[in-house]
Amino acid sequence: MYQYEPPLEDYKFILHKLLKVQDLDLKGYSDLAPEYTNQILEEAGKIAKDELAPLNRYGDIEGCKLENGIVRTPKGFKAAFNKVNKGGWTGINCETKYGGQGLPHVIGLTIGEMFCSANMALNMYHGLTHGAYSAIYYHGSESQKEMYLPNLVTCKWTGTMNLTEPQCGTDLGLIRTKAEKKTDGSYKITGQKIFISAGDHDLSENIIHLVLAKIPGSPAGVKGISMFIVPKFLVNKDGSLGNRNDVSVGKIEEKMGIHGNATCVMNYDGATGFLISEENKGLKAMFTMMNEARLGVGLQGIGQAEVAFQQAARYAKERVQGKDITKKGDEKQAHAIINHPDVRRNLMDQKVFIEGARALALWCATMLDAGERNLDKDSEGLASLLIPVVKGFITDKGFESTINSQQVLGGHGYIEEWGMSQFVRDSRIAMIYEGTNGIQALDLVGRKLSADGGKHTIHFIKTIKNFIKEAETCNSLKDDITTPLSEALDDAEKCLQFFMVEGIKNPNQALAGATDFMHLIGYLSLGFMWARMAKTAHEELEKNKEFNPLYETKLASAKYFFKRHLPETELRRKRVLSGSKEMMNIPEIHF
Repeated sequence: MYQYEPPLEDYKFILHKLLKVQDLDLKGYSDLAPEYTNQILEEAGKIAKDELAPLNRYGDIEGCKLENGIVRTPKGFKAAFNKVNKGGWTGINCETKYGGQGLPHVIGLTIGEMFCSANMALNMYHGLTHGAYSAIYYHGSESQKEMYLPNLVTCKWTGTMNLTEPQCGTDLGLIRTKAEKKTDGSYKITGQKIFISAGDHDLSENIIHLVLAKIPGSPAGVKGISMFIVPKFLVNKDGSLGNRNDVSVGKIEEKMGIHGNATCVMNYDGATGFLISEENKGLKAMFTMMNEARLGVGLQGIGQAEVAFQQAARYAKERVQGKDITKKGDEKQAHAIINHPDVRRNLMDQKVFIEGARALALWCATMLDAGERNLDKDSEGLASLLIPVVKGFITDKGFESTINSQQVLGGHGYIEEWGMSQFVRDSRIAMIYEGTNGIQALDLVGRKLSADGGKHTIHFIKTIKNFIKEAETCNSLKDDITTPLSEALDDAEKCLQFFMVEGIKNPNQALAGATDFMHLIGYLSLGFMWARMAKTAHEELEKNKEFNPLYETKLASAKYFFKRHLPETELRRKRVLSGSKEMMNIPEIHF
C-alpha cells in the first residue's frame, strides 16, 4: 500500500514562482535557474521514491538491535545510506572547501523533506550528521575542521548531539556529565546521556559525538556548559582511525515510532574528548545545532503529513462506499468516498496545511541563507523569530494531519498492514524532541518577541502589512484574501499589546497563552503564505490568459484556507487574553 511521489510541481511553484529564488540578490542564488534546480529535485525524488521509501515499512517492523555492543540497523538501510552518500546528497549545502556542493539551505531543505517523507528514520542519520558538521564548522578550530568535516560531509563518519541526561532535558544547567582536563590538552568525559538519536549504528566507519559537559570549577547553570568532540574511534594525526574510545551503548530505547533509527543511552566512562571553541561557551555552539535541527524537525512534520496525505487521497479515490446524495431517483451506484463532503473536507484540511507549511519553511530557509551568505541580520532575525513556529506549530499540525489521513482509511487506517499508523507514530516524536512544543511556545513569547528590542516582531508585522497594502489593489483578492488576513494580523497585535501590559505585571499572564499564541502566529504565517500564493497564481493566470490547473487549484485552496482555517486566530486571541487566573489558582493537590 505504501507509495510516495515527490511533490515536484509544488516545489517548483514555491521556489520559482512564489519565492523567485533565481532572482534573489543572494550569493549563490543566481545559479538557481529552474532548469538547474528541477534536475536536482527530480534526481533527489528518484532516490527518495525508489531507494528510501521501499525500506520505510521494513525499518519500522525490524527496528535496530544491540548485539555485542554494536547496534545493527534494519536490513537494506546500509545500502540505501551509501547510495545517498555516493550521490553527493549529504553535502548538498555544505562548504565546497570540505567536499560539499555549496548550494543554499533552501535547496537542502527541499531535498530533506523528500527524504524524510520517504524514510524519516533513515534520513535522521544524515540530518544529525549535518547538525554536527554545522557546529564544528562555525565553532571548531581550523585543525578540527580539517580533521572532521570532510568525512562528515560525505557521511563516511556520522554525527550526534548529546544533550539530555536522566535528570535533565530542557534545563541543561542541571547536567552532571563531567569533563576533566588532561595534561595533553584533551579532556576526560564521564557521564551518561539518554535519548541520543543515531547514538550507535553500523552505517558509518566512525561516529562523532558532540557532548555537553561541565568542567570542574565552572560557573553554575548554563554558563558553565562546554561542548566536546568525542569520537567513537579516536582519530590519528594522519586521519586514520585509532583505538576505540571509552564510550558505549547502555541500551536502545523501545519507542513509539522511528524504529529504524537507534535511540541510545550513551555511557561515557572517561572517554577522550576535545573542546570546541572555549570553555563554558558550549551553549552558543549548541544553539547552532539546535536552530538547524528545529527547522529540520519542522520539515519532518511536513514530510510525514505529505506522505500520509498521499496515501489517504489515493485510498479516497479508490474506495467505493455510499451513494452520492445529490443524485435523485433510483441511483444505486456507489461512489468513491472522495465525493463525500466530509472526506473532501478532511483531505482539503491536510492539503492546505501541507502546502502552506512548506512555503513557510522554505521562505524561512531563504532568510537563513540571506543571514549566512549576505550577512543580512534582519532576515536572520526574522527567521529566528519564526523557527519556534515552524518547529512547534507545524509539528503539532503535522501530527494532526497524519491522524486525519488515518481517519480517511477508516478501519484500514488502524490496521498495521496498511502502513498509516507508522506515519502517526513517526510524526509524534517531532512534537517532543529538539525542545518540546510547549518550550517552543515559551521561547517565542518569553524570548523571541522581545529579542533586539522587538525589532524582528515589528519587521514581521510590517512585512505582512506592506503585502496587504500592495495586494488590496487587486479587487478579486480583497474580500477573500486580504481582508481576513488583516483581521488575523489584528488578532496578533492585540495579543502583543496584552503581553506588553499584563505580562510585565505577572509573567504567567503571558506564558499561560504561549501555546495559543504560537498557533495564532502559525495560522497567521500560513495565511500570509497562502495570500502570497494566491496573488502569484492570480498574476500568472492574468499573464498567460489560459486555464492552468495548478494555479486554479492554488486560488481555490487559498480561499478554502481563509474561510475554514484562518478564523482560528480569533479563538486563539480569546484564549490568550483570558490570562492565567483560572489555571494557576487551582491548588496542586487537585490535579
